[in-house]
Amino acid sequence: MAAPARARDDELAAYLALSQVPGIGAVRLRTLVAAFGSAGGALLAPQGALAALPGFGPAAAAAVRGARRRSGEEILEALERVGAAVLLSGDAAYPPLLAEISEPPAVLYVWGDIDLLTRPCAALVGSRAHSPYGAEAARLLASGVARAGAVVVSGMARGLDAVAHQSALDAGGTTVGVLGNGFGVIYPAANRALYERVAAHGCLVTELPPGERPRVSTFPRRNRIIAGLAGVTVVIEAAVGSGALITADCALDQGRSVLAVPGPITSATSTGCNKLIQQGAKPALTAADILEELGLVALTPGAVPHEIAPAPAWPPDLNASQRSLCESLGAAPAHVDALVRATGLESGEVLAALTELELRGLVVQRPGMIFQLQSGA
Repeated sequence: MAAPARARDDELAAYLALSQVPGIGAVRLRTLVAAFGSAGGALLAPQGALAALPGFGPAAAAAVRGARRRSGEEILEALERVGAAVLLSGDAAYPPLLAEISEPPAVLYVWGDIDLLTRPCAALVGSRAHSPYGAEAARLLASGVARAGAVVVSGMARGLDAVAHQSALDAGGTTVGVLGNGFGVIYPAANRALYERVAAHGCLVTELPPGERPRVSTFPRRNRIIAGLAGVTVVIEAAVGSGALITADCALDQGRSVLAVPGPITSATSTGCNKLIQQGAKPALTAADILEELGLVALTPGAVPHEIAPAPAWPPDLNASQRSLCESLGAAPAHVDALVRATGLESGEVLAALTELELRGLVVQRPGMIFQLQSGA
């Protein structure tokens, strides 16, 4: 291994080792790196210098002195075995919406397609003990959101979380599962097949190191990540006091939109949702209600949304693929995957046509592979 790469690996291992010290969160990690120039320097710092740092003391200094770089190296080895990666707060690939919350994870372990974390995301959460109505609502909303090119985020739990993940993938879309445990631990065990499917065709995310088992305290912290990744959180079914409502509270605290699926007033699992609506949450009646919060519209294969009128006149030399894309876009932005499904074209053909349209000034690309007709086109 080249010396610079080795140095980077050593520094990352030191950072991960520090991140595992009890009570050392993102703020203290930043303090340590700033004070000693690097995570490796912090590991070697004298205890007195550590104790003198703002927010530290003898106990915290002793805990840092007890950290060993080897523990970070073991984490990196475990990630390599499964093909996972690690993102640090401040990395270019770190999810931008998650970075905005008041307490973003200092370390984010990621297994799967990291690019999904920068795309428009909607969190769909709900009860483990759900009704048939709740399951059908989750399938309808998750599939509609996924077909429009948005990413469905949920918590990989039994019940409606699992339904949302599966429905997004069944619709040909993508999903992000946020775990309350580390990679290598399947919880609940019944979701093993879902874990494998999301890792292969979506993305699994956790702030806990590989092998870490779930605890009661890890799930509320997981919920803040679910809400933090998403531009909008949708509660499908939730009894009073449920974890789904904790996620909704996290979203509200983060300044994000919260929608709720209305349900029968006789259903205990709809009580939380109905109360959210009573308190001012927007009802989620269709996938379009969710997509509106993300600035997207619902697209179905071979169809143009009825509310978006096609451009009256395109340049006469556009080929069939380019014209189909312009008509599918209308006035609304859409992700490239949604355009593939809407036009029925191959992804390579869609990307080539979009590139040509962009060069001609007819289409503009926004972050996250979102395309939109140029104003006036």
